[in-house]
Amino acid sequence: MSENEKRPDLEDQDQDQNQEQAGGGKMEILLELNLKQKLATRLGTILLATVIFGGFCWDNALASLTLGAVVALLLRNPTFVYALVMTTSRDLKAFQRFVALNIYLLRKDRGGFTVARCFQEQARRRPKKTCFLMDDRRLSFAEALEFSQKIAGYFNDRGLEKGDCVALLMETRLEYPCIWLGLSQLGVITALINSNLRGESLRHSIKVANAKALIVGSELLDVLRSLREKEQLDEVPIYQYTDDEVRGVAGHDLLPGAVDLVTALKTQKKLELPSAACPEEARSKLLYVYTSGTTGLPKAAVITNLRFLFMSAGSYYMLRMSSDDVVYDPLPLYHTAGGIVGVGNAILNGSTLVLRKKFSARNFWLDCNRYNCTVAQYIGELCRYLLATSYTPDQQKHNLRLMYGNGLRPQIWSQFVRRFGIPHIGEIYGATEGNSNLINISNRVGAIGFVPVYGSNFYPVQVLRCDEYTGELLKDSKGHCISCQPGQAGLLVGKVDARRAVSAFHGYADKGASEQKLLRNVFTSGDVFFNSGDMVVRDILGYFYFKDRTGDTFRWRGENVATQEVEAIITNCVGLEDCVVYGVQIPQVEGKAGMAAIVDPERKVDMEYLSVVLRGSLPPYARPLFIRLLDEIPRTATFKLKKRELAKEAYDIGQLSDPIYYLNRDGIYRPLSQEQHELLRSGKAGL
Repeated sequence: MSENEKRPDLEDQDQDQNQEQAGGGKMEILLELNLKQKLATRLGTILLATVIFGGFCWDNALASLTLGAVVALLLRNPTFVYALVMTTSRDLKAFQRFVALNIYLLRKDRGGFTVARCFQEQARRRPKKTCFLMDDRRLSFAEALEFSQKIAGYFNDRGLEKGDCVALLMETRLEYPCIWLGLSQLGVITALINSNLRGESLRHSIKVANAKALIVGSELLDVLRSLREKEQLDEVPIYQYTDDEVRGVAGHDLLPGAVDLVTALKTQKKLELPSAACPEEARSKLLYVYTSGTTGLPKAAVITNLRFLFMSAGSYYMLRMSSDDVVYDPLPLYHTAGGIVGVGNAILNGSTLVLRKKFSARNFWLDCNRYNCTVAQYIGELCRYLLATSYTPDQQKHNLRLMYGNGLRPQIWSQFVRRFGIPHIGEIYGATEGNSNLINISNRVGAIGFVPVYGSNFYPVQVLRCDEYTGELLKDSKGHCISCQPGQAGLLVGKVDARRAVSAFHGYADKGASEQKLLRNVFTSGDVFFNSGDMVVRDILGYFYFKDRTGDTFRWRGENVATQEVEAIITNCVGLEDCVVYGVQIPQVEGKAGMAAIVDPERKVDMEYLSVVLRGSLPPYARPLFIRLLDEIPRTATFKLKKRELAKEAYDIGQLSDPIYYLNRDGIYRPLSQEQHELLRSGKAGL
């Protein structure tokens, strides 16, 4: 494949996809806002005239009072009346589903139901039905339950107990969710480790969870060997899981000192859950799911049993899914989208879940047709890769009635729906650790969700005014934050209420990191809000549109990239005074590509050595696509680095005299050529 060809098929790439919220174009939102405000004014005028005329003809005291109230409301806020009328059907539908969801969560919470107990119910209700399916292998609900119970029995015999943690490092396979389900029967927390992590990031992820054991797939043994050779891996028991079809194959040999978990489980007795549930179990810790947060190395976000129930059942109830659905989940299982929202369809709801080891644009529609899928998951990058494939009639030979996920860009939304014949799109917004959750159930193009125009007082999501350049929150004369009006971009936050599953915030394993995500005394003294770090815009109908990320984190390839981690690795490698990392826009590509600016007035940086270090230390999505060498980094009067100026200058070799290097396919940084620059600007670089 040549350097300039497209890369629609990610099957052979080692990068994974997860959430990026793609937003509507600001101009389109403002134009729509302006149009609807005009329509609202006209509607208000017509209704006012009708009411006044009817008042003269209706000789009834109660009716006169009612008409008077309507007149007052119209005179005061005709836009609100218009929005109320236009969204009544949407809001009634959402209200019914939201009530059903909350009743479900309340029953599970008060009954002390854990995820494992919910799965046991489903398995006993439909034992022979296919639970997990991948390639030509499948596990029925009964088989998945039996496997998880053997896991519980085995690690119970090893002395693990409630509150302990086991790190799980493996690629997607049928047994993946069964392993953590079995551990959860003991009250053991499973840390779902990103299988793309390397070096210090991987060591940190295992250490921060305080893991008492490590379960590793044989396909990732080289990663562990590398940590051992560098003495970066603490001495913890290692349990190796080797699939039967690769047993004895070179590279899958048993790691010295490791236990062959597959062989051990063959003679292991099952351990069943106690018949009686404890009320407090529903709020106990279940998983650690890693997120880069806003700064630094990966953080272990706490997922309780009740949080898992909310995240998975939320999409199930709000999008009217069914246990008869066959759900296609090509996303990695160590992330929230694939491993919780996706897997929960089988575990909690009794649906059949179709898994794929790595996403493939070429095989996506073939898989949906082959397995007769009715629902499929997506992230924004996935949709763009599907559109980049050559059209074939087979792409509409499927039975999908719904695709749901996050990050579908407004610019390609309509094209995606028309080309592939998707009846319904369910766009979801939410952070792994956060409580500012939204969902779009009405097929509204570009919207990440909505809150009824009258619902801001009872639903915990708010948008706060802030300086778009610095991200600093704006305050009123009393020192409190200010809510945004429709059309104003602001910071999305969620009010924290530990009593409700919808608005609880469980934070990270690191309590200090948890506190950094909270805003206090926002509207009143003592209130607490979760800071999403996302800029959004709300229109007059209550729809929300993603605009951008705040702070030092940007998204690339569906992953959050924490700039401080990348800066630390580059600085340690080149030993120079200053290095800053930031995201830059590339036309027709989601997210922002990483770019590093390094102070190197004498141009001594060894690019080949730096390429090797970054390749060995960072996952693919975190490696900067561009590197700029410069004499000094611009600073403010208070000596703060001006990242925004560098981000605006980006990689324009026509305007910059500094050397710009580009990450080529072979993993080596070389000077950015004029041809490559033109391909990047035209959106034809194959990214």
